[in-house]
Amino acid sequence: MKFIVSSSQLLKQLQVLGGVINSSNTLPILDNFLFELKQNELKISASDLETTMSTTIEVESDSDGSVAVSARLLLDTLKTFPNQPLTFKTEENNTIEISSSHGKYDMAYFDGSEFPKAVSIQSPSSTVIPGNVLATAISKTIFAAGNDDLRPVMSGVFFQFTTDSLTFVATDAHKLVKYSRTDVVANDAAEFIMPKKPLNLLKGILGNVDSDVTIEYNDANAKFTFDNVILVCRLIDGKYPNYDAVIPKENPNKLTVDRGTFLNSVRRVSIFSSKTTHQIRLKMAGTELNISAEDIDYSNKAEERLVCEYQGDDMQIGFNSRFLTEMLSNLNSNEVLIEMSLPNRAGILTPIDGVEEGEFITMLVMPVMLNS
Repeated sequence: MKFIVSSSQLLKQLQVLGGVINSSNTLPILDNFLFELKQNELKISASDLETTMSTTIEVESDSDGSVAVSARLLLDTLKTFPNQPLTFKTEENNTIEISSSHGKYDMAYFDGSEFPKAVSIQSPSSTVIPGNVLATAISKTIFAAGNDDLRPVMSGVFFQFTTDSLTFVATDAHKLVKYSRTDVVANDAAEFIMPKKPLNLLKGILGNVDSDVTIEYNDANAKFTFDNVILVCRLIDGKYPNYDAVIPKENPNKLTVDRGTFLNSVRRVSIFSSKTTHQIRLKMAGTELNISAEDIDYSNKAEERLVCEYQGDDMQIGFNSRFLTEMLSNLNSNEVLIEMSLPNRAGILTPIDGVEEGEFITMLVMPVMLNS
């Protein structure tokens, strides 16, 4: 087989696929990219058995064939080339020769038939989502997913599709994010849990994609198709916790504050907090919000005052500053509303502005018990 391709176009596609490949694989063949050539169409795939991703590019060729070539070697080589046409040609002794304007490079290849095939999804349901909506849904939720191997269902993002809305939820039991869209709906109700790795890959590519994404899914797998990319992944098996039950409904104490000012204040004050609990204390009274932190072991202490709008009883509540920072950083609004009931009940953050029509974001953060 022989084909000619632009070095920069090939590198761009391979860098996208490179994210699929693990640093240590159980099967040596998974350290490779699979090249499948059909005349002037080259399909390139990468897999880690759980996730398989492929992309198609146009090349100059009139031959067919399939080979697997070392991902690391190919990426390292392509990064050093200026944009130019490269000729790939398979030789007798299981090597593939790459010719550039500078010289020739030979690398070993494996037979393409040894590469694991992507799962075919039997009798799937399908939903179409605009690429930018899916990208936003992933980036607004994925940071809240857990890393606990003992609770695998919490290590992904829960997709909940209905005929009225699409909802995406992530939680690690300390914080929870629920992102909903009522302007995009599914034909049938469905629920599944997506692992983090394929979502991070999608987030990276979808940022600059204007087209729609078709999601096909059954109980075990999901497939995302857009432009010239196909991503197939295994879903996380298990039942997602009832997240609605943990969102407090009655929250009489409402704090409205400028997001940027509050975020900067939390970042500064948290530098002085305990390195084990990262605890900061919020004290609300009238139109004043007092933010403080103390690390008793090292006699470090900080306190700031902000102007805010507050309705409710005077109260003090403690939060983990890292969770609060993550949440505030992931909102685009100018002002946020924080609703609370009691110092031992979760606080709810919602953006006041900066959301699109039909877009709803609810963030929940569990409190840290204060030492009075």
